Amino acid sequence: MPTDDSSLSALLGVLSSLDTEASTPERGDLDMLGTEELVRSMNAEDRRVPEAVAAKTTEIAAAVDGIVDRFRRGGRLIYIGAGTAGRIGVLDASECPPTFGTDPSMVVGLIAGGESAIRSAVENAEDDDRAAEESLRQLELSADDTVVGISASGRTPYVVGGLTFARAAGALTVAIASNAGSAVGAAAEIAIEVVTGPEFISGSTRLKAGTAQKLVVNMLSTLSMIKLGKTYRGVMVDLVATNEKLRARSISTVSRLAGVDIDEAVAALDAADGSVKLALLMLMTGAAADAAADALRRTDGILRDAITALS
Repeated sequence: MPTDDSSLSALLGVLSSLDTEASTPERGDLDMLGTEELVRSMNAEDRRVPEAVAAKTTEIAAAVDGIVDRFRRGGRLIYIGAGTAGRIGVLDASECPPTFGTDPSMVVGLIAGGESAIRSAVENAEDDDRAAEESLRQLELSADDTVVGISASGRTPYVVGGLTFARAAGALTVAIASNAGSAVGAAAEIAIEVVTGPEFISGSTRLKAGTAQKLVVNMLSTLSMIKLGKTYRGVMVDLVATNEKLRARSISTVSRLAGVDIDEAVAALDAADGSVKLALLMLMTGAAADAAADALRRTDGILRDAITALS
């Protein structure tokens, strides 16, 4: 938090120029509206978000292609952010291992203030423009990595500092912001500035801005995994069955895609040591487990290519 009048004045000037901080006259009487009218009004605002994301298709696609290229070189996807933005990055990173069978180190989420900030706000953490750099150094950031900075305002010092360091280190840098012409966008090679406008409650960027951030990171990780062969016919084939629901999903996936009954699916999964992708390849080609596993290795884990290789 600025401690002198000049710094405070400068910050107030910056915030007053941001759409995400703006107020709109028509929402000045929210506290007087009935509950159903509040629901309709908030939902109307939320519907603006997908259109704003769609306007950044070119930038999102460029980021996905860059991430995939670096994944194939052994690199990582690293999210950095503060507050809600940081939590969204951490959430996306934590979902990748069970969904796509990735190593936890492949997609990483860093949040200003450290792990305790995931649940509770850490005072002034977002204002430390050196903290992300230190965390990235500890991760031994390389030119094979991608760093995605997330900031609704687009000015968060923690994110700007992290992107500046990452770009100097040769990593691909991507910024996700909710204001145009943002500082984080200027610090990154690819700026995904999804302009969502004033929030339903002024300045509460966990709302439309947060929704936009979630939609974009969903695309960055999911589409990258699709291009890496983590899906087949729109279905997860590298999921890790860490609970009964996911085990049932694995069985259902093998049964449906291979066109076999449940017992055959279970037997194939047992022979494949639980790997959905390997079980499918065995059933679809008649190959033994060792031959199927070898084919997957030779085709970089892309099931469609492995099927062709064994057919």
